[in-house]
Amino acid sequence: MLKQYETVFIATPVLSDQQMKEAVAKYTKLIADNGGEVVYEENWGLKQLAYPIQHKTSGFYYLIQFQAEPAFIETLETQYFRDERIIRFLTVALDKHAVAYAAKRRENRAAKAAAKVEPAAEAAPAAEVENA
Repeated sequence: MLKQYETVFIATPVLSDQQMKEAVAKYTKLIADNGGEVVYEENWGLKQLAYPIQHKTSGFYYLIQFQAEPAFIETLETQYFRDERIIRFLTVALDKHAVAYAAKRRENRAAKAAAKVEPAAEAAPAAEVENA
C-alpha cells in the first residue's frame, strides 16, 4: 500500500542551477522508477543554515512530496547518504491530517500565484492605453 511522504534535502551551496536541477531530477526519477509518484515539488532556494554543516553556512533547500511503498524509504535515504551534493535530509510519513494540510497549502500557493499574475496582465493593457 502506498503511503504519502515528504522529504526535504539541503544541497551544497556551490552547485550551479543546472547541477541542482540534475540532483532533483535524480531523486524524482528514483521515486518514479521504484513505483512511487511525485505529488508536489517546491524549490525553497538558497537559505542560511542555523549552524554550519560540513563547514558550509548556507544550502539549497528542496521539498518533494510523494507516494511510495514504505520499503522504498530506505533506498531513498541510502542514495542521499551516497550523494556528496546532499548535506542534510529529512523524510517523514504524513498522516491524514498532514496530507490534508499539505493539499490546502498547495491550493493557497496556487491561488496566490494566480492573483499575482492577474494584476500584471490587467496592468499591461492599461499601460498601452496611456502610451497611445
